[in-house]
Amino acid sequence: MTTTTLKSEIPDTAPVSPSMRWWQLAVGIVCMMSISSSQYVWTLFTKPLTSALGVPLSSLQVTFSLLIVLQTFFSPFQGSLIDRFGPRRLLSFGTLLTGLSWVVTSQVTTLWGLYAAYGVLGGLGTGIVYVGVVGLMVRWFPERRGFAAGMVAAGYGMGAIATTYPIRNSIQDVGYQSTLLTFGLIFGFVGFFAAQFLRSPQAPAEGEASVGRGPIDVGPRAMLRSPIFWLLFVMMSLMSTSGLMVTSQMASFARDFGVADLIVWGSAALPLALTLDRFTNGLTRPFFGFLSDRIGREHTMALAFAFEGVAMALWLLTRSDPVLFVLLSGVVFFGWGEIFSLFPSTLTDTFGTRHATTNYGCLYIAQGIGSILGGPLAALLREASGSWTPVFALAIAADLITAALALWVLKGLRARYLHGRPGAAAGV
Repeated sequence: MTTTTLKSEIPDTAPVSPSMRWWQLAVGIVCMMSISSSQYVWTLFTKPLTSALGVPLSSLQVTFSLLIVLQTFFSPFQGSLIDRFGPRRLLSFGTLLTGLSWVVTSQVTTLWGLYAAYGVLGGLGTGIVYVGVVGLMVRWFPERRGFAAGMVAAGYGMGAIATTYPIRNSIQDVGYQSTLLTFGLIFGFVGFFAAQFLRSPQAPAEGEASVGRGPIDVGPRAMLRSPIFWLLFVMMSLMSTSGLMVTSQMASFARDFGVADLIVWGSAALPLALTLDRFTNGLTRPFFGFLSDRIGREHTMALAFAFEGVAMALWLLTRSDPVLFVLLSGVVFFGWGEIFSLFPSTLTDTFGTRHATTNYGCLYIAQGIGSILGGPLAALLREASGSWTPVFALAIAADLITAALALWVLKGLRARYLHGRPGAAAGV
């Protein structure tokens, strides 16, 4: 069978219609769910892995940083490949690579093997899928970018709800190695199957209006010369540091606080908190994305980021109460996860849709910066100080600084940049 025949049987584009938009959104959510456990269930593997490999937590957390760094630092390159070859091919490869990372990790016996399998393979696979799906959705929903980016980001944030308890129970029953093998095969199959249905929206006919799109599409090279991009990069780095500190260290500080195994509503506090967090971390993304489509990106950022800072302060002050630990963990995640809808939609509002995937790949590197600061460096600060209080204090400060930057710096910069551009994108 010829390549031409294959392309005609499995097209890479689809006509824009309401039904196709929602179908693509649903498929994108499934793809995101299939890769989410690599980040959000990692904390359940830290205890058995430190015991099995005989390494300190700070060394083990390099794996988490590698996962996020490789997920993010290669995302501009991955985004350009997706723009060139289409989402179906690249995202199929990304979902398989993510599942393979778990399968290979189940066989490793050294720290460097863990870095290569879970960190490198997993980071590359999840990065392809994440950047590809977000970049695709802001093109399918140009007039609802915040909502669409929030929905697929919710799939990533909430995907681990279905796996937290099964993975925890599996680790207890059959060990972490069998758990990694079984769930890696499941994730790879589900993600690969869903990716077969992804398509890019067909370009509008010549002279046809493009809803919600600004008149100028800025490529990555020009975007990187804009101070708006670098301000967004700093802001996303600060917010990523705060959120990833909690994501990667939660099991560790829950044990240090003495609440991890206390019973809350019939369940141990730690897995219950992790399950609630997955729900609120997913819910916040379409919620604040939708809100930002209505009241503006910067106002929504200031509200959400300040909210997280206050929630983290309350969480630290009430850390010995298991019920409040569970409830406030959900509140903290509700104030953090929206960065994955607000930043891509703000970026696309400002620089256009044509290069949306590659442009967001450049910004998504900020998540990698946050993983380094919130992962091993936060663990080293905890080991050096003997307390989680300095770590929390820095995370809270990052939240509040970012909220102030959104309202008092970003808003003015974007207003001046977009001034005089008729038909600027919705949500600015």
